[in-house]
Amino acid sequence: MAPNARPSVPRQLALALDHAESYARDDFLPGSCNAAALQLIDSWPDWPAGAIALVGPEGSGKTHLATIWALASGARVISGHALTEAVLRSALATGALVIEDAAAIADEHSLFHLINLAREEGAFLLFTARTTPSTWPFAVPDVISRLRAMPVVMLQAPDDAMLRAVIVKLAADRQLGFDESVVRYLSTRIERSFAAACAAVIALDNEALRQGRPPSRALAAEMFRDSA
Repeated sequence: MAPNARPSVPRQLALALDHAESYARDDFLPGSCNAAALQLIDSWPDWPAGAIALVGPEGSGKTHLATIWALASGARVISGHALTEAVLRSALATGALVIEDAAAIADEHSLFHLINLAREEGAFLLFTARTTPSTWPFAVPDVISRLRAMPVVMLQAPDDAMLRAVIVKLAADRQLGFDESVVRYLSTRIERSFAAACAAVIALDNEALRQGRPPSRALAAEMFRDSA
């Protein structure tokens, strides 16, 4: 190394790490917005029907509740676009099935046969979606009639207390230690929705990493002061 040369200083990199969200029963946040849905999951197998639709906006807890139910019932879990005739028998092998993002089901005849097969075998079906079954893009009359007869349980938008609790949980999932001032500030500057809370926590975490700063209220103010 030349006498006057300065050693290079490693540059801090903001790494985009995966952060696993916990779907354990103890990590579900109960509140008025999800009370009916949680009661449904906890009441199984005493359901009002063998097939139920669990409906709510993005990030509202549908997957969390479906996972809780799957663990309790032994249900298999498939996505709507994966539902085909070829998987019907194996999908119902345990007598319970979760179909996530049910509005994405492309094979209507498979859906029709699934509902009928579940009824014949006394199996349970839990469909999750962002919208009610009446809005799903299906055209087969027999499918539409069965979906219209299906009980629907709604997950509502969070109230203020739930929004703050969600921010705390999302921060904990990312191993962030938000103090109360950060939580309070974010909850008053974002849309009252689960998706907005998730986006805000991720954005604050990423910006803190980029700048090499803690995810403080001061940094949150710089990012969200115009969001109210």
